[in-house]
Amino acid sequence: MSLQNLLKIGQLEEHETDAKQVRRMLESAERSIADAKQESISPETRLDAAYRAITQLSMVALWASGFRPAKSKPGHHQTMIQSLVHTIDLDRDEMLLLDTFRVKRNAIDYTGEDVDDSSVDECIGAAARLMIRVSEWLAGNKPELTE
Repeated sequence: MSLQNLLKIGQLEEHETDAKQVRRMLESAERSIADAKQESISPETRLDAAYRAITQLSMVALWASGFRPAKSKPGHHQTMIQSLVHTIDLDRDEMLLLDTFRVKRNAIDYTGEDVDDSSVDECIGAAARLMIRVSEWLAGNKPELTE
């Protein structure tokens, strides 16, 4: 579903951003990734920090594309992650991987499910790759937001 279709059905709203807002969110995503790499904290907290970076970066991509998730609609994390195929032209398989971390994070938060170290490492790696991808996309497509 395109971004315009998501707007029409109320999953997205129009949004204007600026370089300051984008920079703050990118810096926060960097801190989240750094926090996730701290082995002195629990695997659950590390995965949550890496996942937070994924959502922050997904938000930046939406903002830079002129949108934000609708606050009144459920499923905004899913919408943000799935919109990456439209905002930054993320490969569908990579988007599906990111979405598995959304599901894992929900299971941890709502059922107390354990998280294994390999899932934590995969989530951190995916967040770091997304940071690079979003940064490169911004530089090439929205340079006015990287000043």
